[in-house]
Order: sequence, then structure tokens, then C-alpha cells
Amino acid sequence: MQMAKRRNRAAGNHAWIAYLFLLPWLIGFFGLVLGPMISSLYLSFTQYNLLQPPQWTGWSNYEGLLQDSNFRDAVQVTLTYVFISVPTQLIAALLVALLLNRGLRGLGIYRTVYYIPSLLGGSVAIALLWKNLFGMNGIVNDFLSFFGVEGRGWVTHPDYALYTLIILATWQFGASMVIFLAGLKQIPQELYEAAAVDGAGKFRQLRMISLPLLTPVIFFNLVIELIKTMQSFTSSYIVSEGTGGPINSTLFYTLYLYQRGFSYFEMGYASAMAWLLVLGLGAMTAVLFLTSRYWVHYEDGGKL
Repeated sequence: MQMAKRRNRAAGNHAWIAYLFLLPWLIGFFGLVLGPMISSLYLSFTQYNLLQPPQWTGWSNYEGLLQDSNFRDAVQVTLTYVFISVPTQLIAALLVALLLNRGLRGLGIYRTVYYIPSLLGGSVAIALLWKNLFGMNGIVNDFLSFFGVEGRGWVTHPDYALYTLIILATWQFGASMVIFLAGLKQIPQELYEAAAVDGAGKFRQLRMISLPLLTPVIFFNLVIELIKTMQSFTSSYIVSEGTGGPINSTLFYTLYLYQRGFSYFEMGYASAMAWLLVLGLGAMTAVLFLTSRYWVHYEDGGKL
């Protein structure tokens, strides 16, 4: 009986030690994540300008969003940006990964070179560089002048400004490329050898072996890039100088949220926008998970 009590006491002491090590994470989670989220949810039902106490207004912020033309423009611009940049980025990442998987010499150097843009892509410096590249006196117009093509301000033209940001997002494919490359390295070479013996060419091997076995990796990259791209902010803010570009052509959702919260000090309105973004991301991610059972394949034949 005494031994059992001692064991229970020792187990309790070990549990407290474990909680002690978890304490920094718990403080961060409740103080920096869960607490602000609950506060933001409350503020989304209030009128709050940071200077006066919040006043409860019910659903007025959400009703105002439905009548806000700038909000509709921000949603349209963001969805266009996401549905074009995410597929093009993943395709570019997969093509480069397939190229690097051919056993090139100096693979580590190539992998680093392609990965660097994804590390720097969210920085202010890269956004400023991109703005200068596509400006009236930028390198892009200098290059086009050699072919007699008249240059223009690509980042200030409403028909082209968004596509310059899409090109920037596509250029940042390094992280997805590294994951694709790791997935390709896990595919057994015996499958390719057997397919070659049966007369299958490179394209057929890609379609029948590589792509089906890469579908879990494709699914992972798709979810991660979707969430990341929906929250893009820096490129739009820097290139448009915080205005959202000509005729709101680069008014990303997060940029408009920032404007309402920190330019107009409508924190309740901005909080409502933030929670709609959370719900929208949750719905899109849920759709991807629900549809993954039809196209994501695992080596053991299981489904997600």
C-alpha cells in the first residue's frame, strides 16, 4: 500500500514537471492566441475606435460588409489572386522538382537557389524591388524596348497590376518545390524500372506513377499555399503604397482589413472582416478535405 502511494506521488511530481515545461507554450497559447481570438470575436459585434470603450451594435458590422462595395472588390481581387497564383505556383514547383530529381550535379546548390525566394518573398525589400522592376523605368520595360514593345507602368495599370503580384507569388515556389522533391525521392525506383520494361515512356511514367503517388504531397502543398495566399498582405501594401492600387485592382482582403482597422480606427468592423476570413478559410479547407477522398491516393490504398 505504501509503495502504491509513493508511485502515485512520484507520478504526480513528474506530471507537474511536464506541465512546468509546457507552461511557456500554454501562456503563449492562452495569452497570444485564444485570448485575442475571443476578444476579436466580441469586438466584431461592437463599434470600437481604440479611444473609447466598445459599444455593442449586434450584427451591424456584418450587415455593413454586405453593403460595402470595397469589401466586395477586396473579396473578388483576393479570390482571383488565389485561384490563379496557387495553381501556377504549384505547377512551377512540381516542374522544377521533376527537373532536379533527375540526378543533377550540385543538387544542393540548385535547391538553395530556388528556395531563397520563398524565404524573402514576404519581405518589404522584395516588394519594393518588384515595384521597381515593373515600373515605367524598370528592367521589364527596358527588356521589352529591345523588341520594340512600348513600356507601361505595369503596377499602376488596373488591367495588369494584379498580375504582377501573381507573377511575384509564382516566383516564390521554393518551399513547395522542396516538399515535392522530397516526395519524389520517396517513390521506389523499381516502379519506374518495371514501367520502362513494359514500354512506358517518361510522360506515361509521370502520369501513372509519379503524380498518383505524389497526390498526398500535392494535397498538403495545396492546403498550405491556399491558407498562406489568402493572407497575403505585404506585396499589395508596398506595391500600391497602401491604397489598393488603381480602381482597387490590388486591394487584397487583408489590406482592406488593415485600412479599416488602422487607418479609419474601425476595430469592430475590422474584427468582423477577420472572422469572415477565418470562416472562409475554414470552409475552403473543409471542401479540400472532403474532396480529397476522390483524388488523393496512398501507398496502402487508404483514404484521408
